[in-house]
Amino acid sequence: MPRAINLRQIETFKALIEFGTVSRAAEAVAISQPAASKLLVHLESDTGLKLFDRHKGRLTPTAQGLRLYEEIDRIFAGVRQVESAIAVVRREAQGRLVVGVLPALEGPLIQRATLNFLKRNPNVYCSIQSHGSRSIAESVLTRQFDVGIVSARIDNPNVVTEPLLEHPLVCIMPIGHPLARLKVVRPKHLSGIPFVSFTVDSYSGQKIASLFEKYNVNTNVVLTATVGSTVCQFVAAGVGVSLIHPLFIAGMERHVVARPFEPVTPFDFLLCFAREARDAHLISDFGNEVKALATHLSDALTKSWA
Repeated sequence: MPRAINLRQIETFKALIEFGTVSRAAEAVAISQPAASKLLVHLESDTGLKLFDRHKGRLTPTAQGLRLYEEIDRIFAGVRQVESAIAVVRREAQGRLVVGVLPALEGPLIQRATLNFLKRNPNVYCSIQSHGSRSIAESVLTRQFDVGIVSARIDNPNVVTEPLLEHPLVCIMPIGHPLARLKVVRPKHLSGIPFVSFTVDSYSGQKIASLFEKYNVNTNVVLTATVGSTVCQFVAAGVGVSLIHPLFIAGMERHVVARPFEPVTPFDFLLCFAREARDAHLISDFGNEVKALATHLSDALTKSWA
């Protein structure tokens, strides 16, 4: 009757496939080379499979050996996933913050805010998820998200909203662009000019489209994107100009030129969270960090026009 295989045999076999020699496999699992060789011989005998070809003292895996390795590696990958899950659960017990952000804001601003937040709260499990305003509001209400950043007001008494940063749209352009000579950009200056916009189903895209329609701008939209940082990158590359909230410029300040746009077109973002939220101190800390960075960016932009 064949003996049952054991974990030590499997670990040694896996190490042999991955490291190539019995000596290196033995070193990897912290046993002697003779002990490793014995384990491999027993594994082959106990499974009834021809796992190796032997040539001049070297073991080369056969097709059966490689097939067995695939299954073993898959099982070990599952074990690693369980270990990761355990780590997540452990961190959640210490503190957890799930943040919903608009796709257009998913960039340097949120990255900076999150990194600063985690420096102060190193044991907190943090998840950043990108969704539209409506989806974020619903997820905050159902407690799937702890806090969200949205562009539309939420009419629900169970959700608290706080202003993040209200600021008029600004016009951004590549360095050296002719519009950079203007102190203020107006709709007439954008007629026929290559323009980089947001997708039409986004809040930003709809606001810009309505503005252009109202002032009869002869639009020349050459490219659209969903993320603010992507819009800025294409503008910096010379594809066109754009109208944008200053928060979108985070990380691209040295690569584009920004000018005030008139008529003033207010655009604001809101922080939202459930009225009886868990980990209220973490929500407050994260919100304060985002607000501080947003204000810093706005102030720096305004000074650049002086």
